[in-house]
Amino acid sequence: MGDQIDNSAYRFRMNTNESLYLCTTSPLNEHEVKLLKQRTRELYQVNMILDNLPALRFAKQNGVTIQWTGYPVGYSPPNSNDDYIINHLKFKVLVHQYEGNVMEVIGTGEEGMGVISEADKKKALGYEIVGFEVIPCSVKYDPEKMTKLHMYDPVPSVNCPLELDKAQIIKEHERITFTYEVEFVRSETKWPSRWDAYLKMEGARVHWFSILNSLMVIVFLAGIVFVIFLRTVRRDLTKYEELDKEAQAQMNEELSGWKLVVGDVFREPELSKLLCIMVGDGVRITGMAVVTIVFAALGFMSPASRGMLLTGMIILYLFLGIAAGYAGVRLWRTVKGTSEGWRSLSWSIACFFPGIAFVILTVLNFLLWSSNSTGAIPISLYFELLALWFCISVPLTLFGGFLGTRAEAIQFPVRTNQIPREIPERKYPSWLLVLGAGTLPFGTLFIELFFIFSSIWLGRFYYVFGFLLIVLLLLVVVCAEVSVVLTYMHLCVEDWRWWWKAFFASGSVALYVFAYSINYLVFDLQSLSGPVSAMLYIGYSLLMAIAIMLSTGTIGFLTSFYFVHYLFSSVKID
Repeated sequence: MGDQIDNSAYRFRMNTNESLYLCTTSPLNEHEVKLLKQRTRELYQVNMILDNLPALRFAKQNGVTIQWTGYPVGYSPPNSNDDYIINHLKFKVLVHQYEGNVMEVIGTGEEGMGVISEADKKKALGYEIVGFEVIPCSVKYDPEKMTKLHMYDPVPSVNCPLELDKAQIIKEHERITFTYEVEFVRSETKWPSRWDAYLKMEGARVHWFSILNSLMVIVFLAGIVFVIFLRTVRRDLTKYEELDKEAQAQMNEELSGWKLVVGDVFREPELSKLLCIMVGDGVRITGMAVVTIVFAALGFMSPASRGMLLTGMIILYLFLGIAAGYAGVRLWRTVKGTSEGWRSLSWSIACFFPGIAFVILTVLNFLLWSSNSTGAIPISLYFELLALWFCISVPLTLFGGFLGTRAEAIQFPVRTNQIPREIPERKYPSWLLVLGAGTLPFGTLFIELFFIFSSIWLGRFYYVFGFLLIVLLLLVVVCAEVSVVLTYMHLCVEDWRWWWKAFFASGSVALYVFAYSINYLVFDLQSLSGPVSAMLYIGYSLLMAIAIMLSTGTIGFLTSFYFVHYLFSSVKID
């Protein structure tokens, strides 16, 4: 959304190697020089696409070949105050000749694919573009000679000069000539494999290290949960159930820990409506994330279809409104004991996260409009998204809420006392433990975050969705375990206000994700230009952190709810 692809002046003719003149600028003025120098030092990139393939550039750093998409506007040599512009491009187009006796795909794009029919097999001798590479150069030309040429006139082929005195410097009164070369090279790469060069997975060991690290956290937490269930809970319940009624009455006077809050554990929490709204939206966001990543991991979301991932996420979010309404209203019925007010709750669920996203995107859009950026979301797209939300998401959320009123209510296993039990004072605030618990889910996530952020903000391809799916599953398990352990710890110290703490025990991972995004901005995006770009980055990071909080918080809360329900349903109360 907000990206614009325009046709360039570069002309390619299939299987024709040529070196051509493009144009010569008028003498640069002070403003143009300042702007070009600024864009060069801020590492602005030019991205080009041929037959739906982005231009690849290979660079060597410390003896290692690094793959990039696009090329820089210019470059600044070390220990120099001068800047040089890229004005000559050497394109290499890899082509594969398809045979006439097989079925072959002859073209693709966002509109779909074309396939050669059986009748046209004998005529189907041609070439497919399977690769697109570019070598950027800076070459100083004589403007007097070059201005006599017309666009697409042939010029001599040039080697990229290494000497700075042969490169085109950016300074006032300079006239810059732009040229390019095209070379077609036969390749054995076939059409279905042409994206392999872009999706080549690097740093597999890092991904496996991340998964191993997450597994260690899960095993550690699983051990704690195992101890809670088999040693503490089961032992206490068995001992409690074996006593007769007189002994139970005497034991009740001596009880300590979680068994003392049996009459308060299901007391309605503060801001219960907000909790139901956040859980409803969390169910929707979690479902959207899981389904999207599963489809991407199975290869259904091809990078050749631009925007397919984002479009799929929006469609899933809209249609999962039915799950959001159902979950939120059913929790509301459980807490309140009645369905009264479910319509208002369903409307709030439908408006909560979309409202937050609308406010953030509107503020960012005003910033982009004020800076005349082409990245601003058009007004027409705003109205399209609003229509989709109102016509699809809202009705489905209301319908899901209606289903929630018809579903069987969850019955609490114990009665709630009329007078709330006093909570003992603690040496330290319980919220410190809740916020600290977010470090464990973050530990399973932070390595993948680096690759995801690099994909979004540095123009690199991210297509290791198989690893991301594994990390997502591990994150779900860690969030559930962390929330259960923290809930049990709070109940053991007679703190029956576990509802919100269970939500934020796992949801607090969003705080660390947002802090990591700020760290990434400071240390990895130093070339980010100006306050508008920084605000854009922070706004999108904040939106992502809120979505993560709702999703992980919901996972932790629902797991803790069923844990507490199971725990107290095993206690015999007269």
